[in-house]
Amino acid sequence: MSDILKYETYLFISSTKLIISVNTDLKKKIYQKELLIDDQIHLKNFEKIDYFLNQNIFTIEKKFKNFIEIVNIILDLNFFFSVKIYVKKNNHNDYINLKSLNHLLYEAKESCKKTIDQKKIIHMIINNFQIDDKSYSLLPKDIKCQNYSLDLELICLSENFLRELEIILKKYHISLNRVVSADYIKDFCSTDDRDIFLMAEMIVNGHNPNEVILIDKPEKNEGFFEKFFNFFN
Repeated sequence: MSDILKYETYLFISSTKLIISVNTDLKKKIYQKELLIDDQIHLKNFEKIDYFLNQNIFTIEKKFKNFIEIVNIILDLNFFFSVKIYVKKNNHNDYINLKSLNHLLYEAKESCKKTIDQKKIIHMIINNFQIDDKSYSLLPKDIKCQNYSLDLELICLSENFLRELEIILKKYHISLNRVVSADYIKDFCSTDDRDIFLMAEMIVNGHNPNEVILIDKPEKNEGFFEKFFNFFN
């Protein structure tokens, strides 16, 4: 969908229902359909997702006279695997910069490689900054320190599960952009009364300054991470 207005398509998957929602870049919902299901979606049982997409994708494309090319998925299932990591760096009374953070986050990711084998990191979140024994919820600007550490949480998902989702989407010539944990959305937006699709859009667009967005391949030797925090934007 690439006319004057930009569209974002979200697919919500839980054990009790499936919802597809299309929003414009003006935060206006222009299409939403729901299917209630009476049995759980299992790792090897995606027939209802396929059926639901078949009932809606062509209808959406016909209605808006354009193709859906990418979709974001909100997953409200107990399929996520969480890992908490603590990493520390000696900073020699220098400024904390993007390069040193990049290195520390890469080190953290590598340290749990065996633990998350055959899983993909969906969310990488910095829960706390410890700078010279003082805690910060957000990274302060222009700060020097002798050492600093990060409390990290990695929320992961089975690569096989993701592969099955991508196979179904490919039938409709759709690529998977992001998977977002519904529990993570609810925790981060606990005081927000907007619907889950608008809250998911905030997460996808980097609204959490402490979430590290991972990219599959580094560009221009900039490292493994596309974005750290709004602090560096």
